[in-house]
Amino acid sequence: MTRPDELPDGYTAIPQRLPRNTTPTWEVELLISGVAVFAMLQLPGWLDDAWFALEPRLGMIWFEPLLFVYFYAKSAAVMLAATFVIHLLLRARWIALVGMDSVYPDGILWERLRIGPVQREVEQRLHDGTATAIERADNLATTVFAAGVTMATLMLSVSLLLAATFTTVQLVGSRFGFDIDFKLVLALCSLVVLIPFLLSRQLDHLYGARLRPGSLPHRTLAATLRGFARVGLGRTSNMAMALLTSHGGERRVVLLTMCIIAAATWAVIWNYETLREPNTLGNYALFPSLQADSSRTLAPAHYDEFRNPARDGAVPYIQSATVVGPYLRLVVPYQPKRDDAALRRDCPAILALKKTERSAATLDCLQRLHPVSIDGKPVALQYDLSSDSRTDRPALLAMIDVRSLAQGRHELLVARQPTADEQEEIDKNEAKTGSSKPGNPTSYRIPFWR
Repeated sequence: MTRPDELPDGYTAIPQRLPRNTTPTWEVELLISGVAVFAMLQLPGWLDDAWFALEPRLGMIWFEPLLFVYFYAKSAAVMLAATFVIHLLLRARWIALVGMDSVYPDGILWERLRIGPVQREVEQRLHDGTATAIERADNLATTVFAAGVTMATLMLSVSLLLAATFTTVQLVGSRFGFDIDFKLVLALCSLVVLIPFLLSRQLDHLYGARLRPGSLPHRTLAATLRGFARVGLGRTSNMAMALLTSHGGERRVVLLTMCIIAAATWAVIWNYETLREPNTLGNYALFPSLQADSSRTLAPAHYDEFRNPARDGAVPYIQSATVVGPYLRLVVPYQPKRDDAALRRDCPAILALKKTERSAATLDCLQRLHPVSIDGKPVALQYDLSSDSRTDRPALLAMIDVRSLAQGRHELLVARQPTADEQEEIDKNEAKTGSSKPGNPTSYRIPFWR
């Protein structure tokens, strides 16, 4: 700060200046945080909308890897939003300290505080002066800004790397006619990249000082570490994190970073679960908990007038809980996670047909895979190809004549095919019990009234 005794001759006052040690990037930091904070606060919701719109279109092969990408990308967005908000608060605190130092340049007047002599002694020893507090607040704001952006960038890089790796592997696999499991891709990445990297680092720690420069082991280890550094696994690949760890203590910074990333990821996963099951958020422990297919549960997703196409899953639905016309309009969305596995399992012959011949055979197979009954009686119907009018996702459409139904409550059952994982569990249970029960293990239950 410029003090009155530092004024040039002939001047009685000049505007207060910032401390000499102020971080030179403070204006840019404030500009970025102020502009980006509103966009970052909107980004997590946009990612939710994008994911819930995409999820029903995915089969099991693509569902798991893209779910990981969604988690990592949203974690990065959450960390960026939190970083910018916290940074703005810290910068506001720093500006407040600078302003108060200008208003009260003589600092704290300890004798005017209503505290005892012992507390005054303790407080004075802990107080390093206003200038030190201002500098500490300035440094903290810059450190939080750098650390938050660095961790968010790391999470975003991981998500993009996972997406690129799995997409490349799947494209190669589809070219040669086989599919790759996502867990297998992660395991291969760990074997090919992480394990050699960690092993070379450990060897350097244990034996690096003993290796003679220019020897074959020294050159091999140096070449390995150089290669990892060039692909982004070196310390200098992330200068901000290297500066933080070298000045703040590596173990403490790494532990803090892991805790922040874990907290952000856990928050994203918890939020994902609450979006899928909103009743998990709140004090509903004593509210009756019934399964979605229970006879006494009316799921809004099964009724076009109540469903939320941006959040509800791709489940069969009818036009309304009260059917007033002669026909009940049943829409059965195509679910790749369930229907792909069922078609491969129950109708393998269609895979050998030409594309021009496959459509009719596939529709006939789906007709058999999704039988319908009303009040326990099978219904003869015909599915036609259609789409969800509000999401444009492919669907089967059937118009069911309900003119002969009596007035009152009725139940529509639509067969639900198991996913590949569910079918594997069913097969294991059948192998244990020694019994085989063909057919669909569950059904969508849709009550309606005439």
